[in-house]
Amino acid sequence: MKLKKGNSRLKSGEKGKVYLVGAGTGDPEVITVKALRLIRQADVIVYDSLLPQELLGEVKPYAELVYCGKRAGNHHLTQVQINQKLVDSASSGKMVVRLKGGDPMLFGRGGEEAIFLSENRIPFEFCPGVSALQVCSSYAKIPLTHRGLSSAFMVLSGDFASIEDLDFNLLAKFKGTLVFFMARSSAGKIADLLVEAGSDRNLPVAFIENGGSLTQRVLTGTLEKINELHPDKDAPVLLIIGKTVLLHDRLIESEAFNYAASVRL
Repeated sequence: MKLKKGNSRLKSGEKGKVYLVGAGTGDPEVITVKALRLIRQADVIVYDSLLPQELLGEVKPYAELVYCGKRAGNHHLTQVQINQKLVDSASSGKMVVRLKGGDPMLFGRGGEEAIFLSENRIPFEFCPGVSALQVCSSYAKIPLTHRGLSSAFMVLSGDFASIEDLDFNLLAKFKGTLVFFMARSSAGKIADLLVEAGSDRNLPVAFIENGGSLTQRVLTGTLEKINELHPDKDAPVLLIIGKTVLLHDRLIESEAFNYAASVRL
C-alpha cells in the first residue's frame, strides 16, 4: 500500500479546511495512518484532554496548539468557543485538525461541530478514530461479543440526563453486552434500575479506568455489588455489563505477563 503524502498548503485567499480527527484512546500507537498524517500537517490543532498526549509531539514546528479539554464539568473552552475557533482558523486559510480522543462520531460531538462548520460554509472531513469502546474492551480482555455469551452489544450514554430517557425494561431483557460511557457517577443508579426491571443481580460488571494506557485498571464485580467498586474519580472510565466480563479473569490469568492491574470483588 502506497500512502498519500498530502499537502496542507493553500493558495492565497483560499478558505481552509477542518478535519475532525479521532486520536484513539490510551495507547498512542492506536491511531490510524491518516490521522497521524493530518496531525503532522496541520497549521492549527484544537485538542481535547482524553487523547494520548504523546501525539502532540508529532505536530510541525510553529503549529498553533489550542487546548479545549472538558473534564467533569470543568470546560477550558465552551462548545460555542470551540466552534468559532474552528471557523475563524479555517476562514483565514489554515488547515485545522480538531483532535478528539476516541472517535469523533461516538460521544465526541463530531456531528455538532460538523453542522456548525457546514452552516458557516467551511469545508470539513471526518477522520475516524479507534473508540474507547474498542480500546477499553480489548486491553481489558473483555470481548463485546462471544459465542454462547453475547451475540450483540449496545452502547449508551451514562450521564444522568440520558439514563432518564432509557427503557430499562428493554435493557433488562437484552441478552448482549451493555456498554456505558460517562457512567462513573450514575453506575449505582443504572444497576438498581436494571435489577428492578428484572436483570440478574449477579450479572457481571466491569469498570475500566484509563483504558489502553500503562495506568489502566480493571475493577470487576456484579450489579448487586457495583457500589463496592470505586473507580478513580479523575480517570476516564468505561462501564461494561454482561456475561463476557467473566472472560476477563480467565484471559489475564492465562498470560505470562500483563501490565494492567485488576481488582476483583
